[in-house]
Amino acid sequence: MQKNKLLVTVEGAIIVALAMALTYIPHSIGVSSIELQYGIIPLVIYAWRRGLGAGITAGVVWGLLDLILRGLSKGSVLNLWQGILEYPVAFGVLGLAGLWSRQMQLRLQTNKQTYWIMLWSALVSVCAKYLLHFFAGGLVWGAYAPKSMNPWVYSLIINGGSAVANIVMVAIIFLLLKKVLKQLVLVKD
Repeated sequence: MQKNKLLVTVEGAIIVALAMALTYIPHSIGVSSIELQYGIIPLVIYAWRRGLGAGITAGVVWGLLDLILRGLSKGSVLNLWQGILEYPVAFGVLGLAGLWSRQMQLRLQTNKQTYWIMLWSALVSVCAKYLLHFFAGGLVWGAYAPKSMNPWVYSLIINGGSAVANIVMVAIIFLLLKKVLKQLVLVKD
């Protein structure tokens, strides 16, 4: 039991380090601040592999690292509550993909179709993340919206664009990874 906990923790640390490293690859699209979060891919796979608790924990740790290493230094944190909401909480909900961990593993073991579960679980977790960014955008970042624009519309445009871009990215990458997903998700004894 102790060995298994250590293994889950070490895997989580590696996934968080990978997700954080992927954050430093240029990821902005266009002038409207649409950002791709490449770290979503390994984090969702980890959540499928190790479950909800481990996925959320890894997401929270990634969010805290991103807050410390990038958020505070770039001036992306305007107050305590916004910092907590947009970093550890928003990144933590990516672990919601772990809700489908058992289904994914059973389907992979029996060689059943997994793409729709993959897509659905990733869609839920990415949408949850950007829903939190949307709320923070409307409540906090709305002050930076153009004068004639409603802050909620501004937040929807900025965060909705990033959500759609990340959903498309996730769908394409998981389609490409479909053949090797069994090796990435299933835990060998």
